[in-house]
This record gives sequence, structure tokens and C-alpha cells, in this order.
Amino acid sequence: MKLHKTAILGTGGWGTALAALWAKKGQDILLWGNNPSRVEVLGKTRENTDYLPGVKLPESIGLTSHIKDCGSADLIVFVTPSTALRAIATRLREVITNDQAMLLSCTKGIEHGTGMRMSEVLREIFPGHAIAVLSGPNLAVEVSRDLPTATVLACNPPEHAAELQNFLGGARFRIYTGEELTGIELGGALKNVFAIAAGASDGLGLGDNSKAALVTRSLAELIRLGTAMGGDVRTFYGLSGAGDLIATCFSKHSRNRRVGEQLGRGQSPKEISSSMRMVAEGIPTAKSAYECARKLNIDTPIIDQVYALLYEGKTATQALEELLGRDQKAERV
Repeated sequence: MKLHKTAILGTGGWGTALAALWAKKGQDILLWGNNPSRVEVLGKTRENTDYLPGVKLPESIGLTSHIKDCGSADLIVFVTPSTALRAIATRLREVITNDQAMLLSCTKGIEHGTGMRMSEVLREIFPGHAIAVLSGPNLAVEVSRDLPTATVLACNPPEHAAELQNFLGGARFRIYTGEELTGIELGGALKNVFAIAAGASDGLGLGDNSKAALVTRSLAELIRLGTAMGGDVRTFYGLSGAGDLIATCFSKHSRNRRVGEQLGRGQSPKEISSSMRMVAEGIPTAKSAYECARKLNIDTPIIDQVYALLYEGKTATQALEELLGRDQKAERV
């Protein structure tokens, strides 16, 4: 099908950055937000001061808080918090009028309880639509500044991937196509949990040697759990696995790394969450990943310690001591 109108669901930093990026390409963009007053302010100021300050939205971007307005779009992009995706998708199902619309998930998370990936949730709600996923080392603030970025996209059915690649990609937002949705989504979701661990290392002042070791073992753990959940090992060595892990664990712009750093400095999860305007997806994903690892009987020591930091009241120092106290063994990925 020919793509013309794009609706983006979510006015957080990433949704706003994608709207600005694609509007500059001359695309017809409608940006939907769930908070009417925030959408109204965004329409007047053309700046998302809460999530992406300093970035002006092109006047061509339409804004709405009525999800019905998005129902006729050719491409509908989900950039909502993972914990809200099912509810918002269910609302959209009631008003969608374009039965040929393609759905693209840019949300990084795993659903609590079910262990479902975001594309699986969308498939359950929209069984007749083509569904794609996009993930990679895509820090919103850098994309909004038009800094060179690469990402990976896969689609079911796969023949639509090249169409989306050409429609959404460009010289400064380079899109590679992938062969499978599962690994791309799991890489993007799980890396947020490991970024919290990397941030805790920063908060404790453990240095670069320690952090490099932690991130390397995080990749091994990501591959171990990700392949058990159905992902292809090759995907995890690519942009949505190793690439996104590197960016999120080391960047000063990473929300999840910043959460970990605050934990390392002794702040409680409640204190951190109450002070945040933006969602750090690693917080809910740590719980989902922990649940999945238990069901599959996969050894995930780093995920387990992040879960304990967030949900069991363990301190960063205690978590570190338990990780360091594990038996020494042969290195295996």
C-alpha cells in the first residue's frame, strides 16, 4: 500500500523526536497525546518542554488528544509507555477506520504477567494488520538534533520492511532491515534493565574496568534470556542488542542509566520515581524480565539484582557484593 498519513501515539521525548524527524522529510504527521492540556500547550509553543526542551516542532505537525483522529492514518506508530500500550491499542481498535493501516511499535518493554512483547500485544488486538518494530541506539535528544543515527526495523509480513525503510529512513536516520521481530524487541527492552545496573556502578564510583565487565556480562545475559524467549542470537550482536546496550549504559542522556546512578548513590526507587517526569522503561521491564527468567529457568544474576534493588529494598552495595561473590568460572556467552 502507499503510505501517506502517519499518526504517532505518544508525546514523550521519543514520540516528539520521531514526529519532528519525519515532518522535516515532508511527511503528513499527526501527533497524539493522552493529556489534553499538555497537547494544547504543545500546539501553542511548538516545544515539548517536559520531555524534549529546546526542540521546535515544525508547524506542519498536527496535534490532537482525540485518538479517533488517528484512525484513518496509513501508518500508526506506538511510542507509548509499555505499561499503557495495551490500553491505548484497545482504545484505537474501537475507532480505527483504515483496515490496511500498518502498525509500528517503537515502545521498548515486556508486558507484566503475560511476558508478551509489544508486537505480540498489537497482534492480539489487531490480528489483520501488518505489524513492524523499530529499535536501536536511538537517544531521542540526539535524533532531534539531527545527529547521525542507525536503527533496525522488521515487519510481519516481511515484504513491507523495505517499504517502511524507504519511507522512514534517511541519511541521518539510517534504517537497517532485520529478519525477526522477537530479537529486535527483546534487545531493546532488556538493555534498559542492564542500563540501571550500569548506572548503579557509576553511582558507586566503581570505575571503567568494572563497568566494562558489567556491560559485557550483561550482553551475555541478554543473549541467554533473549534466545530462550525466541530471539535469534545474531540479532543480539546487532543494533538492537549490543548497539543499544552500549548507548544506554554509557550515555549521559539515558534515563535508565540515570535511575541506576541514583540508586547507587543511595536514593530509594520511590524517591527516584516521584522526581521523574519521564518513564524509565527499565523499571517495569526489570519485573517482567525477572518473571520471564523464572518461568524459563534461565540464570540471570544481573537482572535478579536490579529486580532486588527496585522491588525488594536491597541496596546497591549489597547487590554488588552478591554479584562479586559468585563463583569464578569459564567465560561463556
